[in-house]
Amino acid sequence: MRSPLLDTPGAVAAEAPDADVAGHYGDPFAEQRALLAGEAMVDRSNREVVRISGPDRLSWLNSLSSQKLDDLKPGQPTETLLLDAQGRVEHHLVLVDDGETVWAHVEPGTGAELVAFLDRMRFMLRVEVADVTDHYAVVSVLGETPPDLPEGAVVVGRDILLPREELAKGLGLRLAGLWAYEALRIEDHRPRLGFETDHKTIPHEVGWIGTALHLSKGCYKGQETVARVHNLGHPPRRLVFLHLDGSVDTLPKHGAPVTYDGVEIGSVGSAARHHELGPIALAVVKRTVPVDATLEAGGVAASQEVIVPPDAGRNVQIDPSLRRRIR
Repeated sequence: MRSPLLDTPGAVAAEAPDADVAGHYGDPFAEQRALLAGEAMVDRSNREVVRISGPDRLSWLNSLSSQKLDDLKPGQPTETLLLDAQGRVEHHLVLVDDGETVWAHVEPGTGAELVAFLDRMRFMLRVEVADVTDHYAVVSVLGETPPDLPEGAVVVGRDILLPREELAKGLGLRLAGLWAYEALRIEDHRPRLGFETDHKTIPHEVGWIGTALHLSKGCYKGQETVARVHNLGHPPRRLVFLHLDGSVDTLPKHGAPVTYDGVEIGSVGSAARHHELGPIALAVVKRTVPVDATLEAGGVAASQEVIVPPDAGRNVQIDPSLRRRIR
């Protein structure tokens, strides 16, 4: 669903799967700074919105997903994962409960599959699931939630679900493009489904333990793999933050090979130009790659910063201080 904000003078569309929103509005670095200062909003209206209502919604979602949700307080934003039987990530939801309804937003193109799965799992429980992407648009801010939100808006942490007819009006803030948001997401070491994940990804590999997965909750599909890695083993791969060689004009593409001594050891997830750090990226590499090794990402020299340590699992926790500014 193409955003009306793409008609803003200076707007340049992002690349797929985000081509329906603006990558930038003419000055990506200034947009990053405005976003950090709480003076801008990002149009992420290509994300899909799912509404889950009914008195059994939280206990039901708690039984299906990785986060502890049965005691979620109204207005408290969180994240959760749906895993397959082997513990591999299938869906990542950012959500909030308003006391009557759970509102979740997910990656572009994943909403219909998610709703179909949830519908199959309702059985006789008192829950209703609906894809409401046609009615709600996701926008994001990094400062305080703007006052005087339009009627019907839902606040999900730093994200706001606006009635779609309100999107073109904005929130009285400067517009920042998705390039700015993605640069800050990468700096903050936050993985994105479909970028830092593939069909084999398990939560330990990308640092979703804690933020989107609760280790002490009840059973859910895929829990056996999570528990086995946490208590007995290590994930085969790990998420790393890369400082890229700034003398190279191009950024490595999503999926570009990451090599060490000429041997492919992983792939690039996301890359961006940061207003202070220069070119940066997130990548997933083999766990055994030395943490001080200089790598090449799509042919660009890169130094590592540890996000998921090589000894993750076996009750080793990711240092929360490694997560920086956002959320």
